[in-house]
Amino acid sequence: MMRLEITIHNETGLHARPAKTLVNLVKKYRSDVAIWHGEKKANAKSLISVLTLGASKGSQLKFEVSGEDEESALAEIEAAIRSGLGEGAMVAASPAPRATEPVTAPVADGQPARANVLRGVGAAPGLAIGPVFHYQRQEISLDDVSDGLVIGWERLQDALASAREQLDALNQQMIARGLQAEAAIFDAHRGLLDDPELTDAVQARIQRGQDALKAWKETIEDSAMIVAALRDPILSARADDLRDVGRRVVRLLVGVEEEQATLPDKPVVIVARELSPSDTVSFHQDHVLGFCIVNGGPTSHSAILARALGLPAIVSVDESVLKLERDSVVILDGGAGTVTFNPTPEEVQSATRQREQWLGQRHIALEQATAPAITADGRHVDVVGNAGSLADAEKALSMGAAGIGLLRTEFLFLERTTAPTEAEQFDVYRAIADAMGNLPVIVRTLDVGGDKPLPYIQMQPEENPFLGERGIRLCLNRPALFREQLRAILRAGARGNLRIMFPMVGDIEEFRQARRMLDELQTELNIPPVTTGIMIEVPSAALMADVLAREVGFFSIGTNDLTQYTLAMDRAHPALASKQDGLHPAVLRLIAKTIDGAHKHGKWVGICGELGSDPAAVPILIGLGIDELSVNVPSIPLVKAQIRGLKASELQGLAQQALDCSTAREVRELVKRTLSVS
Repeated sequence: MMRLEITIHNETGLHARPAKTLVNLVKKYRSDVAIWHGEKKANAKSLISVLTLGASKGSQLKFEVSGEDEESALAEIEAAIRSGLGEGAMVAASPAPRATEPVTAPVADGQPARANVLRGVGAAPGLAIGPVFHYQRQEISLDDVSDGLVIGWERLQDALASAREQLDALNQQMIARGLQAEAAIFDAHRGLLDDPELTDAVQARIQRGQDALKAWKETIEDSAMIVAALRDPILSARADDLRDVGRRVVRLLVGVEEEQATLPDKPVVIVARELSPSDTVSFHQDHVLGFCIVNGGPTSHSAILARALGLPAIVSVDESVLKLERDSVVILDGGAGTVTFNPTPEEVQSATRQREQWLGQRHIALEQATAPAITADGRHVDVVGNAGSLADAEKALSMGAAGIGLLRTEFLFLERTTAPTEAEQFDVYRAIADAMGNLPVIVRTLDVGGDKPLPYIQMQPEENPFLGERGIRLCLNRPALFREQLRAILRAGARGNLRIMFPMVGDIEEFRQARRMLDELQTELNIPPVTTGIMIEVPSAALMADVLAREVGFFSIGTNDLTQYTLAMDRAHPALASKQDGLHPAVLRLIAKTIDGAHKHGKWVGICGELGSDPAAVPILIGLGIDELSVNVPSIPLVKAQIRGLKASELQGLAQQALDCSTAREVRELVKRTLSVS
């Protein structure tokens, strides 16, 4: 056995991201690895176990490594911890409030709140009008349950096996409905059941005299409380998944059938303090109009499932919504993140018209998904898809995409302890190129840093990583890594219509450096020049668009980051969600300047942020002269259908009026008043 004592210097200690990095690293080795933090001991191959150590900045940890590859394992563990486990010797920026905490979003632009409207955060678009149904999960009492030690352990094993079967079935059901990405939620739940630390902790409690049921429930809750306390809003939300898995096993242990929510015969709006993924998929879809949830955030798995099921949802609503009378009518707006209670007849009538229009448009759009996106007066707009995998690209193609406007390559680099090889990257890029045929695929080079650190890239401490070594800056500082990716893209491009796009470019010299490297590789590989563009994500690039367009092949505007940097608002901050609006006139003016600068030199411009699928934004973007909209895959048919119903000649004036507005709210009201778009 080899031992190592080392101090954790990460500003927030072994929170979710570095803990996950450490666990993934250790799993490569056959040796057993234990971590001691004072009297607490953790299995380094179990994320839950590592998280429950509660190691903060300055904590002294002791590693014990035993096995055939212990020496190399210990050396890599030490190097990874000293380099910050993907965060550098980090001084972190102040974390955003946890998305799982209830947050009442402020009214945008200082407008007074309407007395009968509660605001939250929009989690899934759409309108629902109907009676309230308060859902409260059935809790199982443990008072009368007391199994013997041996029987209890055997029953737990049977329950775990049955839970795995149920989760496998849910996974397959979601896949059968074409929801592969969402199916992975239940695959992840199954992975939690296979965490060795969970069963080891339960067995230890049983050996101390507890029955299996109580041991299981207490172990789950202890672990979930630790995970919920993490400052990473996405990973802290996984505490809900852990509790969901825990409840599934509890029901099996006591012989209670899997909970099926008993809903009224009429369709209802589900109002709940919280919903788990299992809750969300347990409702009969024909009986649910939408979800209104007090706890949870837009990144929760329940929110993801609601979007996949096509049901409107809002989260982080003030808990006063729980006091609404059952069967009282509400209007739920998943796009605006509002719930209107005690609506007037006029409000119901207006919302009903909007909902019928939206449902009708969606039905027609899906039927006509393959039709081109040409305005009523003959202007063609390319509608393409954002993709992060081969499956996404194939789905985009089936939904009528004219190509891939943004291929995020980070999926190849994340969740691993070493960089992907050139061969690995080439295989994936080639497969996507083959799937898309002659249609264009814009491959964005590695965009990490900020909120996406990599464990195998050592970075200097950054007080504000979102303003530090991100995107193209990181790649230029690591030429070997960058060259390997560029070579893989260039080689794969020979099989299809691949284009290259550099992220986070702030000035022309960054583009020139990257372009020189690309030119050298093209000469080396004897490959014809590839069309090369940049993302416009920072104000400096938008303001200098006319200068950049002299040398850059095309622009794609990343409206999520452009909005974040223009308005100085963290886009992941739940309390600022209602103010983070890409239709703010300041953002629109930067978009207009980008388009004008590009067109001046005969270059085209696309949008690859969320604004591209916003119904209120599409007319303005077309009026400003946008050439391409790259949107999330489910939105492709809807955006194409909307374009076919517009006249480009009538939108230029609207766009100019929008630029003269004072606030994002004014812009939205202008579009609604002019085009009846909500």
